[in-house]
Amino acid sequence: MRWKSCSLVLIAIVSLVFLAAPTPLAAGCRVSWAGVRSSPYGISPFPGPAGWKRAIDAMTGYFPGSRGVAIWLVGEIYFKGENSGMEMGFPNPGGTYDPRIRFSPTDKHERYLKYFDTHGIKVFLQFEPGYAKVADLIAVTHKRYGHHPCIAGFGVDVEWYRSRCDGCANAKVTDARAKAWEQKVKSLSRKYRLFLKHFAKSDLPPTYRGKIIFINDSARFANEREFLDEFREFSETFYPNTVMFQIGYDEDKAWWSRLPKPIPQTLGEDLAAQTRQGNCGIIWVDFTLRDVLPTK
Repeated sequence: MRWKSCSLVLIAIVSLVFLAAPTPLAAGCRVSWAGVRSSPYGISPFPGPAGWKRAIDAMTGYFPGSRGVAIWLVGEIYFKGENSGMEMGFPNPGGTYDPRIRFSPTDKHERYLKYFDTHGIKVFLQFEPGYAKVADLIAVTHKRYGHHPCIAGFGVDVEWYRSRCDGCANAKVTDARAKAWEQKVKSLSRKYRLFLKHFAKSDLPPTYRGKIIFINDSARFANEREFLDEFREFSETFYPNTVMFQIGYDEDKAWWSRLPKPIPQTLGEDLAAQTRQGNCGIIWVDFTLRDVLPTK
């Protein structure tokens, strides 16, 4: 009886140890995309084309076999209640579109895309739509830049989808809406992909997946473990679709700045280990680009 009691105690201790152990990591994905996010407001002074290439080349160097990529914001949202829309970084190429799409008198992207065409960098053109029709944003942007072979597809930052003000909640993307957007993208080229980005899984389509790439840009974590757990859960939600992780926010710099250098490689490898997707992407956000990557 005494031996049995000791055995029960031992079993209980072992059980507690296993319960306290961290969740085992997934098998790990292949980092097939490595690069940066570019926006009109994320970095100043804004790097020239060669500067962006240097940063992207550094990222691909950290992940052998990956393809260099830029998530490239072609404008930004402006706020006007339910008339909120998007200010594009190029002139109207001709045609009639949702009036909530505004155009610039000059083109801010052409020279970058032309440079990327000849340097093997792929680009996803991103929107912050507000209430502007996403189908019109896709159409007019393709009309302006569809001749560039660097274009890999288009994407929506859902945080700004039908958002009335800075800090206002966005609308959730329904399955029907996601399918319609993907069909619009595919109608322009079968090679194009659509991405949808948000930090909240619940704001992305509940069941429709298609060939959509899902991007998580979550921030404000207490430590790396909390960060990795969140991104693993995201990748499992959208498995087996390709996922990308947009990382490097200032809000998390207190802990990621202490990681072994090069930090994008360390953090990217740790993230890749969290997902069992066949392919994933690591994207460094432009807010802290110069802290960790070369731009000169």
